[in-house]
Amino acid sequence: MRALRFHAARDLRVEDISAPPGNPPPGQVLVRNRFAGICGTDLHEYAYGPIFIPTTPHPYTGAHGPQILGHEFGGVVEAIGAGVTNVKPGDRVSIQPLIMPRSGDYFAERGLFHLSPQLALVGLSWAWGGMAEAATVHDYNVQKIPDSLSDEEAALVEPTAVAVYSCDRGGVSAGHSVLVTGAGPIGLLTLLAARAAGAGPLFLSDLNDARLAYAKAIVPELTTLNPKRDNVGEAVRAATEGGVGCDVALECVGNEHALKACLDAVRKQGVVVQTGLHPHENPLDWFQVTFKDVDLRGAWAYPTHYWPRVIRLIASGALPAAKAVTARIKLQDAVSQGFEALLDPSGKHLKILIDLNG
Repeated sequence: MRALRFHAARDLRVEDISAPPGNPPPGQVLVRNRFAGICGTDLHEYAYGPIFIPTTPHPYTGAHGPQILGHEFGGVVEAIGAGVTNVKPGDRVSIQPLIMPRSGDYFAERGLFHLSPQLALVGLSWAWGGMAEAATVHDYNVQKIPDSLSDEEAALVEPTAVAVYSCDRGGVSAGHSVLVTGAGPIGLLTLLAARAAGAGPLFLSDLNDARLAYAKAIVPELTTLNPKRDNVGEAVRAATEGGVGCDVALECVGNEHALKACLDAVRKQGVVVQTGLHPHENPLDWFQVTFKDVDLRGAWAYPTHYWPRVIRLIASGALPAAKAVTARIKLQDAVSQGFEALLDPSGKHLKILIDLNG
């Protein structure tokens, strides 16, 4: 089968490799992949990696390079191993890509699988990934999807789960004023998740006017801010009740200036959630953290039980995740029209999906 594999930074290759076995091991599922999304994590691996991709065998899965990329994907079940009862051949599924011990682990015993120190991910530290014609995963990695969810949307459940969890960590609920920093795919999906929770007014900041305009077209009531021209904190305070700032600020880019803007814009006793991955340590005005009596929280991935909830949100139309998609490409064009296009500083694209049947 064809697969896109990471060999080194700036060295991704579409290669012919052996397909997964037609008879999956016990507890595992063979999936014929349909669509796969290119994630910011994939971009970082391509530009600067290996980061999460292990250079020696992963301590839990044993995986190491060359790595098939892709952890945002879905497809159709082709075969199941012994003991699998949650899906059957022919079922359309979305992939929850986190792999970890299911017991005998402090966090696993508490259902917090995403916090396991032995965590691995399909497409980053597992033998298979979504940017290939097929993949084998555990039964707990597959969630059957309804007819009301498209194949494309199945590949968007994973990044949407990140967005929903970010809002949950912030306690976003009806009537909350919310600032999102970063108008990339996760930022846009987080904005849509906040709106689905009933939040408003909504604010979005980014340095890219094209992305701000794209978001504004999707959410007309949105207030867009460009830090090159706007003082984000002042603008948010001026548009919120009592001039105190927003209830919740969600940092979705991994940038120290964006995090500082969140702290500036949030009201006293508000909540700041760090969702974007920072590449290095960043300074923060800790006097303001104390003086404003704020909660500062991280949001790492998502609880694995989110999949049915996020599927319902997307399928119902309450969270139109497909609006984040700006291109659909073929696997052989993934590097030139996918990875390179997303690294273009002009930022014309948000989410690009790879059509594995294309």
